[in-house]
Amino acid sequence: MAIVDRKKLIIEAAAKSFSLYGYKATTMDQVAKLANVGKGTIYTFFKTKEELFDEIITSLIVDIRLEVEAAMDDSASILENVHTVLVRVHEFRETHQLTIKLIQEERDMGTQIVVEAMQRVEESIVQYMKVIIQKAIDKGEIKACDPEVTAFVMLKMYFSLVVDWQRNHPPLDKEEISKLFELYLLKGLLT
Repeated sequence: MAIVDRKKLIIEAAAKSFSLYGYKATTMDQVAKLANVGKGTIYTFFKTKEELFDEIITSLIVDIRLEVEAAMDDSASILENVHTVLVRVHEFRETHQLTIKLIQEERDMGTQIVVEAMQRVEESIVQYMKVIIQKAIDKGEIKACDPEVTAFVMLKMYFSLVVDWQRNHPPLDKEEISKLFELYLLKGLLT
């Protein structure tokens, strides 16, 4: 078996373990067992569990970005593109086992490394949306604003409408959320 193959097996096994048990409950022994390698083999590639986790989070961020980029349409309006990004990110978070487990661990246990990892994921989404907003500003589609702050507000508003709202209310559908975005955020930005 080639070295690259072992590293890939270790990463896949660790992602599976983190998905099943969370960060805190995952051990290097579990990862070694799932990868069918000796524990020492893991340390050949990753000095610590934290380093291995970082590699997986980096990969997760790439996966989210690829998911979002596949849905983007350069000819669409900012409303359509931002909404597409947010819907795709939400769907990814709701269906991807690792993100489900990490969100749960972050919420229930507050494991610091998981909190930081989820902040990294969120920041990467904000940075991606910032580019979309800047393009809309450059095209004159919206007024000049701070694209990063705007992206942050949009992301937080979306997740509040999708996640927080439905704790005590019937869920809003995609069209309702899109209309609320237009009403609360974009009407004030449109030129």
